Amino acid sequence: MRGMPDSLMITEDMYETQQFVADPKQGPIRLDKFIADRVFQVSRSRVQNAIKVGLVKVNEVEEKSNYKVRPGDVVELLMPKPYDEAVKVLPDKIPLNIVYEDDDLLVLNKPAGLVVHPGVGNYRKTLVNALAYYFNELPVMEGNPDNRPGLVHRIDKDTSGLMVIAKSEYAMFHLAKQFHDHTIHRRYHAIIWGEMEEDEGNIQNYLARHSRFRQRMAVVDDGTGKWASTHWKVLERFYYVSHLELQLETGRTHQIRVHMSSLGHPLFNDEKYGGNRIVKGTVFSKYKQFVENCFEILPRHALHAKEIGFVHPRTGQQMLFDSEIPLPMLDCLQRWRTYVADRRAKLTIEED
Repeated sequence: MRGMPDSLMITEDMYETQQFVADPKQGPIRLDKFIADRVFQVSRSRVQNAIKVGLVKVNEVEEKSNYKVRPGDVVELLMPKPYDEAVKVLPDKIPLNIVYEDDDLLVLNKPAGLVVHPGVGNYRKTLVNALAYYFNELPVMEGNPDNRPGLVHRIDKDTSGLMVIAKSEYAMFHLAKQFHDHTIHRRYHAIIWGEMEEDEGNIQNYLARHSRFRQRMAVVDDGTGKWASTHWKVLERFYYVSHLELQLETGRTHQIRVHMSSLGHPLFNDEKYGGNRIVKGTVFSKYKQFVENCFEILPRHALHAKEIGFVHPRTGQQMLFDSEIPLPMLDCLQRWRTYVADRRAKLTIEED
């Protein structure tokens, strides 16, 4: 097991811009000191790392730590949002499927059913607890009460697939900048209900918390949401369901699930967004039994984070990782292939 430097969980929806305007009587002062004096419990070295990777701008221009702040300068920085509750992270011995690791980061393949971080109702047996055990210690981030390791993004509990974990402070800020700039490559595979009219396309709109059901997200047009963009491509059509490849341009909470549901094509067996019922097809007992058998084989929404790519924070090398689709999802796809093929063969015989 290895020790892990201080780091903090940060994703597009989990940090915010803070702005400071230098006083008219401000004397020349280094940029790193100017910020450290104004941000509660954040060290100067941490500020310097944020500046180094471009998370700080002065008058909308990236500057170095030794830049002298002058009267009227507008300083903006991206900082993690505060957490709602303190959760003491305890180590849990949970196997991790690590596909790559070096001194700065690791890439792992998260199984479906594993919660990423502790919260209400899930204080143990999460990915963060597993990381705490793997690294043998979980240092306290300055000003961060809940002691979480370096997650730079999240995927839902019942989504399987690749995640990147920052092991060093510099890597955390560098990867956070890539997520913020939408340069991280994220490609998913999904099974959706029904068939898209086109072979490929792009969904762009704004997402926010559902007005009534706060555990869900929804498409909104009232100016309260965050812009979200998903590119999709049909890989296979089975009339009742389809196999899609989706690439995220942004990474909002439940983005793919909400986008597909908003088009009338929820993810197969997605309970939260209406995919756990028969959306396409008949209610005849034989078909209904077939769908229920597929739900049993794949007892979660059909979404897998298949690829992730990014620039390595230290080497500058472009990194790209691919993963196999989990067997339950493959089994479900094969059953639909067989079902549709049998249906077509039967119709052909009847026509003859």
